Amino acid sequence: MPLNNKIFELVGKHTQWRRNECINLIPSENITSPAVRELLASDLGHRYTLMVNDTIHGVYIKNAYGGTRFTDQIETLAEDYAKQVLGARYCTLKPLSGHIAGMIMVLANCAPNDLIMVIDAKHGGYDGYLPDYIPKIANLQVEYLPFAENEWNLDTEAAAQAIQQNKPRLVIIGASFILFPYNIKSLREACDDTESLLGYDASHVLGLIAGGEFQKPLKDGVDIVTGSTHKTLFGPQGGMIYTNREDIFEKVSNKLAWHTLDNAHQHRIAALGQTFIEFREFGKHYAKQVINNSKAFAHALTEVGLPAKFGFKDYTESHQILLDIDKIKNDLGMDSTEFMTLLENENIIVDAVGRLGSNEMTRLGCCEGEMKVIAEFMKRIIIQKEKNVKEEIKEFLSKLKLSYCF
Repeated sequence: MPLNNKIFELVGKHTQWRRNECINLIPSENITSPAVRELLASDLGHRYTLMVNDTIHGVYIKNAYGGTRFTDQIETLAEDYAKQVLGARYCTLKPLSGHIAGMIMVLANCAPNDLIMVIDAKHGGYDGYLPDYIPKIANLQVEYLPFAENEWNLDTEAAAQAIQQNKPRLVIIGASFILFPYNIKSLREACDDTESLLGYDASHVLGLIAGGEFQKPLKDGVDIVTGSTHKTLFGPQGGMIYTNREDIFEKVSNKLAWHTLDNAHQHRIAALGQTFIEFREFGKHYAKQVINNSKAFAHALTEVGLPAKFGFKDYTESHQILLDIDKIKNDLGMDSTEFMTLLENENIIVDAVGRLGSNEMTRLGCCEGEMKVIAEFMKRIIIQKEKNVKEEIKEFLSKLKLSYCF
């Protein structure tokens, strides 16, 4: 089959545009290394494997498929690398996404009619934990953790009191709009009083945690951590779960095969193993630079007239910046969708909810100086209404190089 069909044409155009012509500021995206992409395109991508470790029809079966002598070793090795980097005793890379990892955490640890406490979506919490989604599937009750909007963090004292009052089965922290670490110690104490489990959906900050920044959930007392593997963690799209508790990991393992997944996609797991090799070597420098870049970017944006929130707290301790969309609307007369469209017309990619992320541009080697240049590009497009800035952006990108990899 010739490679000049429409699919190849469109993928080629996408790759040229997004990789060579666009500044990407979406906080939930990143770039994989050539080594990771090579593993994703390997023969593993069309092979089956299903670790069962159970007796079926009277016969003990470890893997439901033959031909897995190497894939079983690959999965074990990739999980070992993940455990080394994250400081965890137990880990699975099987979940096919961060959402599914969160679902597994809930299904493994809760029974029907149990109560869970989560961060409300209006405070940046993940929509999947709202009553109509994962909790509805699992027939769970939901209460929201008290939140201090002026600090953009949990109201720790009120949250601890709410946990003690409601006695939930599971408390889940972590969010889609996440700027600052949590005071886990106080939450841990409250969960101990009520025998509640403390979970952390680290989807957005998993790469920062793997690099030794932001916070150390397991060391601080979290029972179970889930996450996406393609945001600040610069791996392939997918999910993972890790913990130091054997009892929790056994429950998680029992909710994998034929409950929440079948084939675990070994090409993705192999590629994720390579990602953790890269993090073992480069993660600490990368994670620190991501946070430094976020702070520098937030300062620069505010200085050029595109204000970020929470300047009194130095804006952020993560890869994310929250723009003051209300102020931009009042001052410039545009909502977040118009803001996104104007930038995309000049090849700066953002989402429609006012979040900006420094993670992908850091992976491309940007430091504080380059983030200030990007803020200037945005000023020219949004405030000065310049056209054809995209040619300068293309030249800017041509000088960058994929970093933090071998």
